[in-house]
Amino acid sequence: MNYDTISVIGLGYIGLPTAAVIASRRKNVIGVDVNQHAVDTINNGDIHIVEPELDIVVHAAVKEGYLRAATSPEPADAFLIAVPTPFKAENGNHHVPDLTYIKAASQSLAPVLKAGDLVILESTSPVGATEQMEAWLAEARPDLTFPQTHGEESDIRIAHCPERVLPGHVVRELVENDRVIGGMTARCSAAATALYQIFVEGECITTTARTAEMAKLTENSFRDVNIAFANELSIICDKLDISVWELIRLANRHPRVNILQPGPGVGGHCIAVDPWFIVSETPDEARLIRTAREVNDGKPQWVIDKVNEAVGKYLSANPDKTARDVTIACFGLAFKPDIDDLRESPALRVAEVILGQHVGGTLVVEPNIKSLPKLTLKGAELVDSSRALEQADILVMLVDHKPFAQIGRDAVVGHLTVDCRGVWGA
Repeated sequence: MNYDTISVIGLGYIGLPTAAVIASRRKNVIGVDVNQHAVDTINNGDIHIVEPELDIVVHAAVKEGYLRAATSPEPADAFLIAVPTPFKAENGNHHVPDLTYIKAASQSLAPVLKAGDLVILESTSPVGATEQMEAWLAEARPDLTFPQTHGEESDIRIAHCPERVLPGHVVRELVENDRVIGGMTARCSAAATALYQIFVEGECITTTARTAEMAKLTENSFRDVNIAFANELSIICDKLDISVWELIRLANRHPRVNILQPGPGVGGHCIAVDPWFIVSETPDEARLIRTAREVNDGKPQWVIDKVNEAVGKYLSANPDKTARDVTIACFGLAFKPDIDDLRESPALRVAEVILGQHVGGTLVVEPNIKSLPKLTLKGAELVDSSRALEQADILVMLVDHKPFAQIGRDAVVGHLTVDCRGVWGA
């Protein structure tokens, strides 16, 4: 199977690295995104997101002529859809999967489809989303045949292959990690496998589209449950006046125990989202998965309560001060260390609430972004660590970025701290 031209729809944190890695294998790649700024930036050989090594790969691919970006799909031999799958609210349920972006991507590429083309959905999706995508394509192109009606003899091949990469290591893991490929038919799986073998050094394992969809959701739900255990443990330890960091270190000395580290919650567009896709399809059966989500979603409020306690403690120790005299510094906004991705970030949520309810100053230290979100953090000030340490009375460690490790415990003496990552209290 020859794939002379490959199109990647969606040039975000997954789509752009995927497009660049394929292009580095000397394949012609057309990246598509509705964001004109992103398209222009990429065509200049630059990147609009933070991801180690990606800038080098993109620059080389663009310079050598293997990668270019556009705002609308063009003819290709294979299309990889990597667009967001957020939530929407319906009947009081705020965790209903929203396939609007997948639908829009399907309808935009449908006009350029031709017999023999391959369409792969990479977006993390609820079970059945690949079949829905195929239905949208079939509706838009009745002149072509699709697997659900014509099986192995269909004109178009359809498959699902979820990304399984760690932000901060995407370029390497896209190549090294195994891929689970779920074709609508065996022929679809074979076609998708041939494409991924262009750049994947890991094993390509084939299954059904529904199983591939569920595999990604299962992986992240498993991690969410484990994180929820650590987060709940941190709340229990706080109530019992026990250092959760020391406790976890001791418990993990057991040869069959590996408790994760707690934090301010769970963020990102995977672990914080995927479990709800399972719950949405099987609300009565997914009891543990739902509870884990509720524990992790509730952790930011617990952090905010601890910050409020710290403000009260400061005012008790300084009766001549009012809340307007108290400055709070939040360290970290991203959903995990050393990236700029704020999607579903519990740290961002905490900072937003602090800014909204605190009448004093709010400082933010986030070394991976150049400006604060204007809509939600208007009024906060983006500063460096040294200024935060100099001006703030209360320090809130939300994300343990590598630069923060250089802030020793001596530097925080004299401040009240709320340490969600064990940087100062481990």
